[in-house]
Amino acid sequence: MPDLPSARPRSLYVHVPFCTRRCSYCDFAVQAMRDPPVDAWLDAIAGEMRMLADERGWGSPLRLDTVYIGGGTPSLLGPGAMAALRDRLRPWAEWDDAAEWTCEANPESFTPEVARGWRAAGVNRISLGAQTFHEPTLRWMGRLHGVDGPARAFDAARAAGFDNVSVDLIFGVPSRLGRDWGDDLVRALLLEPEHVSLYGLTAEAAAPLGRWVGEGRETLADEDRYADEYLLAHNTLCGAGFEHYEVSNFGRPGLRSRHNFVYWTGEPYAALGPGSHAFYPPLRRWNVRSWDDYRDRITSGRPPTDGEEVVDEDTGGLERAWLLLRTDQGWPMEPAGDAVRRLAAGWRDRQLADERDGRLRLTVEGWLLLDGLAVQMAGAAEQDARPTLVRAAAGARSASGAAG
Repeated sequence: MPDLPSARPRSLYVHVPFCTRRCSYCDFAVQAMRDPPVDAWLDAIAGEMRMLADERGWGSPLRLDTVYIGGGTPSLLGPGAMAALRDRLRPWAEWDDAAEWTCEANPESFTPEVARGWRAAGVNRISLGAQTFHEPTLRWMGRLHGVDGPARAFDAARAAGFDNVSVDLIFGVPSRLGRDWGDDLVRALLLEPEHVSLYGLTAEAAAPLGRWVGEGRETLADEDRYADEYLLAHNTLCGAGFEHYEVSNFGRPGLRSRHNFVYWTGEPYAALGPGSHAFYPPLRRWNVRSWDDYRDRITSGRPPTDGEEVVDEDTGGLERAWLLLRTDQGWPMEPAGDAVRRLAAGWRDRQLADERDGRLRLTVEGWLLLDGLAVQMAGAAEQDARPTLVRAAAGARSASGAAG
């Protein structure tokens, strides 16, 4: 069914499924190879975009505000890949210099040549996967860059003209590794990034780390140390002038991730590539994860869709609570019913939230409990909605009786 004009996505995610090596914690849709098939990937991405435009009824090219190339390791594709990608997608999607165009990169493959090629193509934001500056932890993770790799990558980015660079860091690593989290934060600040993203280490079942933890060979940080490291990051980065605008993200004023806000506000977004997820409200759809399967489907003219679901009222209520509470925009209190107001008062008493400008915002301590608090808020909002639904149903019955 064709999209309504208002539902045409203005954001696009493109997945690069190639890495030189899979990291110990990684559960993403990636395939390890040193020499990725760039042309085959470009062909497949363009083929999926053509099928998607036909299916959704996009008779004219999408006008995009944000583009995000993630992975995997996009920087493995080389200096010319982004210009080629833009050319391949032009019949169905266009964006200008005002759009936020982000590419993920790893320090060892983000060379000066890649930086210059990307900047010439129009890429204007880099997300650099540093993760840590501690050599033993880098080896344990399976990262290929050394301690000085992020600094060299930043130098390449600045020399190419990038003035918006984000750095990724992982906290909550096993204590036996001896990593000093405070030192990692300082080392990251010395790079002078415009944005920092934090990720708490988790043991996904399909990742090597998941097997290690399941077999008792590795132990992750306990809840207290996890919370301490998260709070230390908040205090350190906010003290350095960053805005903690989302549970995992910090930006200099005016330099928040525009693309990620599309996810957090429930706007439609298109997605291409293995394992990618798209949202065409109320339909959520995701692709097959295997590169070989994805490529073969596109080559034979079959959609690479692995599954889809309609976000119904129940799911939508919980997602709305989770998405609103995870950013500093918070939950709107006007209007809000008695159940939500009682819940908000309890959170304020426990210093899990504060209320200003008509919105309830979680504190950093509240963000540590986000999943549970979102469930509570969704339940309170549903409770407040019930009288309205009952009155509406009663009114409908009354009107039906009068008509009879």
